[in-house]
Amino acid sequence: MCKMENISFGIKKLDFNHRGKMIVFFTDGRVLVVPVSFFPDIKGLSMKERNKWMILDDQFFTFESLSKVYSVMDPLRVA
Repeated sequence: MCKMENISFGIKKLDFNHRGKMIVFFTDGRVLVVPVSFFPDIKGLSMKERNKWMILDDQFFTFESLSKVYSVMDPLRVA
């Protein structure tokens, strides 16, 4: 992985503690709440699996039990 040149912010953390929602905390202080249903692969994970997320190079995230990697832009595209 490598950072995207035109993106100056990253992902600080993810939160799945609100039913049906994914909350994305960005390094620039913004917080975005999106329905998990916008991400079918993530929606298919159990709550235990969702809470095993990993941030890669500040600008990507994935999960232990998922092979797909999402960019910092993916949640912004569906908002």
